[in-house]
Amino acid sequence: MIIFRVVIFALLLIMALIIEYSASFSFSIAPFILTIIAGFALSAGYMLLHYWGRLVTFQAYLQIVLDLALITGLVYFSGGTASSAYFLYIFPVIGAAFVLSSRAAYITASLSAILFGGLVDGMYLGFIPYAEGGQVADLTFGSVVYMIFIAWSAFFLIAFLTNALAGRLRKTRAALLEARRELSISERLSEAGRISATLAHEIRNPLAAISGSVQVLKTELALNTEQRELMDIVLRESQRVSHNLEQFLDFALPAKQPFSVMNLSDILDETLKILRSGGELNGKVTVKGDFLSAGLHYFGSPGQFKQVFWNLIKNALKAMPNGGELEVDLGKPNDDEIRIRIADTGVGMSKADKAHLFEPFYSRFDGGRGLGLSIVRRIVDDYEGRIEFHSEPERGTEVLITLPIRDHPK
Repeated sequence: MIIFRVVIFALLLIMALIIEYSASFSFSIAPFILTIIAGFALSAGYMLLHYWGRLVTFQAYLQIVLDLALITGLVYFSGGTASSAYFLYIFPVIGAAFVLSSRAAYITASLSAILFGGLVDGMYLGFIPYAEGGQVADLTFGSVVYMIFIAWSAFFLIAFLTNALAGRLRKTRAALLEARRELSISERLSEAGRISATLAHEIRNPLAAISGSVQVLKTELALNTEQRELMDIVLRESQRVSHNLEQFLDFALPAKQPFSVMNLSDILDETLKILRSGGELNGKVTVKGDFLSAGLHYFGSPGQFKQVFWNLIKNALKAMPNGGELEVDLGKPNDDEIRIRIADTGVGMSKADKAHLFEPFYSRFDGGRGLGLSIVRRIVDDYEGRIEFHSEPERGTEVLITLPIRDHPK
């Protein structure tokens, strides 16, 4: 913004000097040039404030207000009611739209209209004297009204058009930042895939050997109660590590899944039964929704959808340690898509949690491995679907998955 205004003032100075030495006027152009020089001086001060790096928003408003004052001075010294320099007012309006906000652009356009209208009316009515007597123009009331109307229309039209463009640029910038974030996540997923094969050979095989050996020793040795408990701990922890490893490998190197026409209601009901039998879905959490009556059929991989339901419902249950409501709905918003909705009344997510959503190895729960949502996201992407999270702290979380209906062999 500072550099742009310097360029504008430089062009005005060159133009003024050319006019000064190539044309004859009955008034001096020196005040006009001095006003431009004042603009250069202010620009130097603005640059120092910019490098200081504080009060940036205040500085932007200050620049706009002082620029409007300078432009009003330029209009006054270049002929007043006979000047065409009022087009310069559009530049602060453009700057406000891009640097500040759409509201600031309309405020700047309003201030421009007030300053220019006040100057023209004051000079026409004689309240404001002309810079020099030679500037006096024979204007009618109609011509003054017409001049103000044209100027005001230009100010607000520029504000409207610039706001539309600035809004699109802001959306594009936000989309670019989101794309960069997605690229970063994809790179991490790719890195996870590259190291997964090594992890499989280095951990899974020795772990299976250890677990098998312990099972043999447990059955062949005469163990006391304490030794048997220690053996059970080794076996249980081996199974836990093996499960974690399998989940990681499934995330990093997903195997091809057989597709078939399935009933999502049945898969979801089976998942809930497993969670109930394991004690994770206890009497503290009430399950409701239309998932049982929906009878929604879809062509895909039952195994993948079990993973989706398992991970999302497990997260919902972790978010409700003291109980709450779990709502699961299945439906078809139109003929081309299906929608899965899972909502809880749990602790919700903070801004930091949302910023790291879907990142592997980041978990908002104690003891979490940070792979569940990454697996869900990968599966949804494989189906060319969309997944949305709506959550606020202490207000629960709603997950919406929208998937296109897939063609399947007849």
